[in-house]
Amino acid sequence: MNRNPVQLTPLVESLPATIPFVGPEALERMRGKPFELRMGANESAFGVSPLAAEAMCKAIERSAWYGDPEGYELREAVANLHGVAMDEVCLAGGIDELLGLTVRMLVEPGKPVVTSLGAYPTFNYHVEGYGAALHRVPYRDDHIDLQALADAAHQLKAKLVFLANPDNPMGTWHDADTVQAFIHALPSCTTLILDEAYTEFAPDAVHIPMDPNHPRVIRMRTFSKAHGMAGMRIGYAIAHRDLIVGYNKIRNHFGLTRVALAGALASLQDADFITQVASQVEAGRREYYALAEELGLASIPSATNFVAIDLGGSGGRARAALKALEDHGVFVRMPGVAPMDRCIRVTVGLPEERARFAEVFATVLKTL
Repeated sequence: MNRNPVQLTPLVESLPATIPFVGPEALERMRGKPFELRMGANESAFGVSPLAAEAMCKAIERSAWYGDPEGYELREAVANLHGVAMDEVCLAGGIDELLGLTVRMLVEPGKPVVTSLGAYPTFNYHVEGYGAALHRVPYRDDHIDLQALADAAHQLKAKLVFLANPDNPMGTWHDADTVQAFIHALPSCTTLILDEAYTEFAPDAVHIPMDPNHPRVIRMRTFSKAHGMAGMRIGYAIAHRDLIVGYNKIRNHFGLTRVALAGALASLQDADFITQVASQVEAGRREYYALAEELGLASIPSATNFVAIDLGGSGGRARAALKALEDHGVFVRMPGVAPMDRCIRVTVGLPEERARFAEVFATVLKTL
């Protein structure tokens, strides 16, 4: 028997054996019991549209069939919603998959890519996994520093820049005019990924009109947040048709299930439900702001479905709070790098979940 070890490629061999996130299920297995409150993954506490639930249940009857590899009906609905052409839309298994496809499509090994230090780590995971050179720019005043991103893109001649607006993990945002100016300030060699996962929760001033004619801007949206379909894994990109052709050359054409496609299509048709979810999230954010003030803490104004609560210091107090909350059966997360790691990040739950969190959090603070 040949017992020689498997030879990984040098690139894969060089990577750390890590993933971007440790899931709550893994944490539950480590602690030996489930969480009482699951408020750390920015999932929607408000479920899916009744229309989407009905459509997905009906689609299960045909789950022996592959999903439409073109996603024709959903792409048509997305295109109509945003006033673009169908060949300017690409479907995929959430923004996470789109990020990997984008890096693979546009960035050769060793070429520079720019992001923010502490921003969404799955992007970094894909950049490093394809062997590109990742450069990180610090935040400024808890906001992504657009000027520093643009400066780095020019200095490095970056192939790709990542910007989430609104931002994860801080929940902060830049208005549309500021982002438009940032787009115009990027060098001609640079393509921008504009991750808009939380756009349904953002104020009107954030929303930029769709312009797929721009050859170097990729807009990404998801059904995981306001639509409540994180477990279905489905999202889309809107971009210049030449970029969509590139996606179609490398994407997994049978990666989306019939159930996910049916649910996403029905959810798009239930605008009232999404408006209702956004309204409930806004109410929850106000409760978190008030809770922080009541407990003598600061909070970061948010345009997402979570709020970062500032515990002060250099991160030690936030890490202690995170562990104490976990011990009390509450799953939340925190930003991974300074100075944002002075905060914990709490997803807006149902009213009864928010009330229970407030009770546990007040208890935990007394022990720190």
